[in-house]
Amino acid sequence: MAKNSVPEHVAIVMDGNGRWASKRFLPRIAGHKQGVESLKRCAKACEVRGIRVLTVFAFSSENWQRPADEVSGLMDLFAMALGREVAQLHADGVQLRFIGERQGLSPRVLTGIEQAETTTAQNQRLVLNVCFNYGGRWDIVQAAAQLQAKNIPANEDNLSQAMALAHVPDPDLVVRTGAEQRISNFLLWQSAYSEFYFSDKLWPDFDETSLDLALSTYAQRQRRFGKTSHQLDAADSAHQVA
Repeated sequence: MAKNSVPEHVAIVMDGNGRWASKRFLPRIAGHKQGVESLKRCAKACEVRGIRVLTVFAFSSENWQRPADEVSGLMDLFAMALGREVAQLHADGVQLRFIGERQGLSPRVLTGIEQAETTTAQNQRLVLNVCFNYGGRWDIVQAAAQLQAKNIPANEDNLSQAMALAHVPDPDLVVRTGAEQRISNFLLWQSAYSEFYFSDKLWPDFDETSLDLALSTYAQRQRRFGKTSHQLDAADSAHQVA
């Protein structure tokens, strides 16, 4: 059975920040702050392990329904993180991309997003896609609207090229932390053939060892893409002989 090497693209639903804080009798925003530290650690670990693309679910289009003080705190934290962390990410060769609906975001957040993308545009060690005010259904709708506006046929290839993540390959591995086992409107189109890994760790506790466990599990899977195991084994044997 053919095994996988290190995935080219890992996507993560960073779940459990609020619960992490509640367990410590801290305000929920404290968990989100710790989650930023986990993201920095994970991005560095991915780059060291040869992963080319990391996509994270930072704020969904449904998260606006959370308590107003938490949403406000998240927006402030996001803006602060942009101002504080971009210089180091740039020095580390990380290219930042922000994926999601930008209408309705504050001028402060929009300015930070645009500056971060411009500053890091030429970096190539790791592409870090931050899905912010993002939803998988939104992505499909906006792609279809693009094609309709340009009078382009809505087939699979054209839709793929109009998706918000068309600049990177589809994720090989989707990880969700926090002991939940659902996709939550994340990368609905792009994850059609992704492998999934669910971790009981809350996101602030997800470290390099946790990532390695996810990668080890991925390495044992056989990705068939609609084919049978026999077909893949035969193709692998033929490749080895050649």
